[in-house]
Amino acid sequence: MGTMMGRSGAVDRLPEFPWDRLTPYKQKASAHPDGIVDLSVGTPVDPVPERLRAALSNAADSPGYPATYGTPALREAIAGWLGRRHDVAADPAATLPTAGSKELVAWLPTLLGLGEGDTVVYPELAYPTYDIGVRLAGAVPVASDGLTALGPARVPLVWTNSPANPTGRVLPAEHLRKIVAWARERGTIVASDECYLDLGWDGVRPISILHPDVCGGSHEGLLALHSLSKRSNLAGYRAASVTGDPGLIQELLQVRKHAGMIMPAPVQAAMRAALDDDVHAAEQKERYATRRERLRTGLEQAGWTITHSEAGLYLWAEHPGCDAWESVAALAALGILVAPGDFYGPTGARHVRVAFTATDERVAAAVKRLEEVG
Repeated sequence: MGTMMGRSGAVDRLPEFPWDRLTPYKQKASAHPDGIVDLSVGTPVDPVPERLRAALSNAADSPGYPATYGTPALREAIAGWLGRRHDVAADPAATLPTAGSKELVAWLPTLLGLGEGDTVVYPELAYPTYDIGVRLAGAVPVASDGLTALGPARVPLVWTNSPANPTGRVLPAEHLRKIVAWARERGTIVASDECYLDLGWDGVRPISILHPDVCGGSHEGLLALHSLSKRSNLAGYRAASVTGDPGLIQELLQVRKHAGMIMPAPVQAAMRAALDDDVHAAEQKERYATRRERLRTGLEQAGWTITHSEAGLYLWAEHPGCDAWESVAALAALGILVAPGDFYGPTGARHVRVAFTATDERVAAAVKRLEEVG
């Protein structure tokens, strides 16, 4: 890409946007007589609960600048949800709202002052934005599940992701404890992406890195990211938060104040209402559970194997004898669009990620098509 006066643009550090490669398969799937069933992106399709819309509307007369730190009531709600639902004792002062979790994933290395010569580690199979955020900061991205193999590299930041996107894998407390211990020996920050924390299936209960069984009761060096996009259908509101080490939260707050990274006041009000209400979240989880079971059964009866997938909003699926793109093509021929596993790393080259965030009607259509070829 060309630049002016020798300037190297930030875009030059970034790879091709992966979903652009799905365009011809989307066109193929869209040509199905009964229409496309798009299971490629985990975007909510169900209505925003009325109580949350009312909270947004009631706060619409907000002519002044909101606080980057969020209202005290919002920070209390974040801490209250963590304590009530996940047995995490969080200080409301050590929480911070963010404009969606992807924003923070992309900018956290920069906000922490990382750059040239710094190595940032993230899982081998991972949401692509971890890599993007490291590149934007000018640091060195390393996809690795084995921290001991890093040698003498300076590693100021390690990402964990449990429940994982794309696989739905849940890391047990013992595994997370080892990561925390390794990081604390080296003065490394651990950022834990926990956006699917509320969505464990089949009796699986994901655990936060801030849980005392993991961190020993101290949040030193730890940051946990949480989102209401999936729990409360608020992807369009960009409602998320980060909680953890009080010193790191204050550091992020000060930089974000300078950068104008502020959640709109009406969204803060809606986010507080969402965090204070567990009923709507349970109802939404039940909708996803039904769709998950229908799609899982349909895929397995059609010869697919489902791996991990014990939490989150995706099925990590493989078809014997097919690589990821062959599987994408086969499903596109049925009018079903999914994401190839290699979007998330080379070790995903034989899998596809199947979202169950479509409507009941579209899920039923997908299952019917799978039954016809099963």
